[in-house]
Amino acid sequence: SCSRYLTWRTVQITEGAPKHAAMSSSSGIQIPSRLPLLLTHEVVLLPGSTTRISVDSSRNMQLVKSRLLKGTSLKSTIIGVVPNTKDPEHDSDGLPSLHSIGTAGLAVQVVGSNWPKPHYTLLITGLCRFRVLQLLKERPFPVAMVEQLDRLEQYTEGAQLDGELKELSQRFYQAAVQLVGMLDMSVPVVAKLRRLLDSLPRETLPDVLASMIRTSNLEKLQVLDAVDLEERFKKTLPMLTRQIEGLKLLQKTRKPRLDDDKRVLAIRKGGIFPGHQFSQEEDGEDEDGDEMAVLEKKVKEGGMPEPALRVCLKELKRLKKMPQSMPEYALTRNYLELMVELPWSKSTTDCLDIRAARVLLDNDHYALEKLKRRVLEYLAVRQLKSALKGPILCFVGPPGVGKTSVGRSIARTLGREFHRIALGGVCDQSDIRGHRRTYVGSMPGRIINGLKTVGVNNPVFLLDEVDKLGKSLQGDPAAALLEVLDPEQNHSFTDHYLNVAFDLSQVLFIATANTTATIPPALLDRMEVLQVPGYTQEEKVEIAHRHLIPHQLEQHGLTPQQLQIPQDTTQEIISKYTREAGVRSLERKIGAICRAVAVKVAEGHKLSRTESPSEPGAGQEQEGKAVDSDMAAPPEMPIVIDQVALKDILGPQVFEMEVSERLTLPGVAIGLAWTPLGGEIMFVEASRMEGEGQLTLTGQLGDVMKESAHLAITWLRSNAKTYQLANIAGCADPLEGNDIHLHFPAGAVTKDGPSAGVTIVTCLASLFSGRLVRSDVAMTGEITLRGLVLPVGGIKDKVLAAHRAGLKRVILPKRNEKDLEEIPGHIRAELDFVTASTLDEVLNAAFDGGFPAATMTHPQIASKL
Repeated sequence: SCSRYLTWRTVQITEGAPKHAAMSSSSGIQIPSRLPLLLTHEVVLLPGSTTRISVDSSRNMQLVKSRLLKGTSLKSTIIGVVPNTKDPEHDSDGLPSLHSIGTAGLAVQVVGSNWPKPHYTLLITGLCRFRVLQLLKERPFPVAMVEQLDRLEQYTEGAQLDGELKELSQRFYQAAVQLVGMLDMSVPVVAKLRRLLDSLPRETLPDVLASMIRTSNLEKLQVLDAVDLEERFKKTLPMLTRQIEGLKLLQKTRKPRLDDDKRVLAIRKGGIFPGHQFSQEEDGEDEDGDEMAVLEKKVKEGGMPEPALRVCLKELKRLKKMPQSMPEYALTRNYLELMVELPWSKSTTDCLDIRAARVLLDNDHYALEKLKRRVLEYLAVRQLKSALKGPILCFVGPPGVGKTSVGRSIARTLGREFHRIALGGVCDQSDIRGHRRTYVGSMPGRIINGLKTVGVNNPVFLLDEVDKLGKSLQGDPAAALLEVLDPEQNHSFTDHYLNVAFDLSQVLFIATANTTATIPPALLDRMEVLQVPGYTQEEKVEIAHRHLIPHQLEQHGLTPQQLQIPQDTTQEIISKYTREAGVRSLERKIGAICRAVAVKVAEGHKLSRTESPSEPGAGQEQEGKAVDSDMAAPPEMPIVIDQVALKDILGPQVFEMEVSERLTLPGVAIGLAWTPLGGEIMFVEASRMEGEGQLTLTGQLGDVMKESAHLAITWLRSNAKTYQLANIAGCADPLEGNDIHLHFPAGAVTKDGPSAGVTIVTCLASLFSGRLVRSDVAMTGEITLRGLVLPVGGIKDKVLAAHRAGLKRVILPKRNEKDLEEIPGHIRAELDFVTASTLDEVLNAAFDGGFPAATMTHPQIASKL
């Protein structure tokens, strides 16, 4: 590369010489007699070499700005490079002493940057030596009168060497050829260097090679000071010989390789460029060669399918021919290492013992029978058919019911590796499919990274919070999951980074979600949805005593001999301090109890240690402290948590059974609502006042609930005479002269859905009739204008919410009667279910004594004729 710059610039100077004054003379091509000086600290520029020089001192920055950036002629790009000055970081106002010999250089490239501080990087090609005769000025940058010491024609016209100088140059040439011959000639740049030795005149070789081999700046300075050609050969020849001896020593100490016996040691790929040095590290290249052989062996033994193996061998072939200094070298190597680490054919053996699996699942989780049954079905089919694609399950349920922990238990039951991928908030499809290798910082997606982490091709992948995927300008990750979760496509899943197909058909995918409403229909269609409902109060008590309390005792360093929580206390915590579908809040409350007991136990231990008498003469002090010791005596073990202790630790109860207290006035009814957190009861309140017949709705209602309210008003107005409904003045139209206000607490929670229709009708019927709705009744169902009750969803969660709230009667649509089979038997026994197909049946069940329609009697008319 140095010869390319050198030859091109020399020819350019030769062609441009007549155009500029002071650049042609009878003695040959001349540099300008006045040169601006670039003062360097760590770099010695030799004629014939090209190097990069960083410029950040004030004088050098002014030279670049005024001379190189503003100059328009070839003459303005020629500057003098003078080495061996003071450190530019400690540059003072005074000019340091200049070295007498410098190098005239041609600025080929100027690159500026502001990080970490303003500086320029110059690419300079050395032309010839010069001697500083007189310093003309120092500011803003030094300019000196110089005398040219070398001929520029030496690069294009070789001089005739005679006598001892010719013999010296021949010896130098042979040593240079020997040095290049010891390098790897398959590297293209080494072959170019070999051709360069034959094309360059002999008198230019000392400068060119001295700039390439490993030499110190002091040695380069000696070569620069050697103005006489013979002296220059004598200074450089020992450096060249030393480099040859170093390479010979490396060859002898190398480890023999069977496939590379005749190959000589190659230098670092960047070392043959001007401005760099040969490497004399004894183990660097040897390790690189060994690592390449090991990588090739791993590729061939990786068990890859044929398409992936072809791609890897092709990339490996490119990697061998690629210099390490190229940015693509690291990218290709990282790609090959990832391909080798992926488990193309490595898998674990499934544990197919159904009895052991049932015992393990029952020990890990209480209830969740539907999920356990599905896992056992998969094991049974695997026993009958070994080649079975992994199912794609989706557990949908409120938070805290154990969806994620069930996935971990399934992996342990099957004897498979487990990997969790959190998808909440992911809004870039590259997180799933990976980035293409053309991008800077590209990497594979989470699926391939997970397979690399677990090291087998049949793990259990838990795709957590799949309903909370985002969407952005970078693509839709939910759409990218379509290929991953499709059993007909995922046997050839193609990651953008790998760009080859990977078989995901043996992976058991388990997705978790709180609701299916936000999952795209196409993605939901590819998964087998298993509903995970909330726990009943009895189930929570069992879970607490089987799992939560032992776990919290262990976490807080307590034992069952120190703390006991009876079942009555656990029920008190569940009913009065938590109201949730899962058990997370319950576990936190148990943790608070454990912390409070831990304080008592720790204080008791400390007191027991301080009570031991130290000396016999301390009797009076012991008697003086007797009262305090009795007051702070260690607690008796075990500490049993009763209702009084529970109130001291957790404070007053958070939730109260306020249902009967809320229904003391007409115009209040209780509905049932479904949320992602489970079922909840919902109060509907109505009030009327004199007005113009307007309907006001509050409580952050959605459009569907607003329409349900209008439907209820319309149906009641049309049936007002039938049910003897009237306004305040007794008129048959309930809205005439009245304004109606419907409110849905709590006002800060957004509400929507059709299932509040029957509740709104019951609430308004109570308001217009002046009768109270039963305080132990909750209801749900959609209504129509004809007074029909249509089915709704989430029946199990709603019924569990009614049971938690202490209600006794639940009114459901007739067509939801089939959903009652999912409700535990003991809860069905404690509740009175009324199924209704019309609003007339709903009103009869919601009011004590029914809500009968008035019988229309026609009075007999006597004829007066």
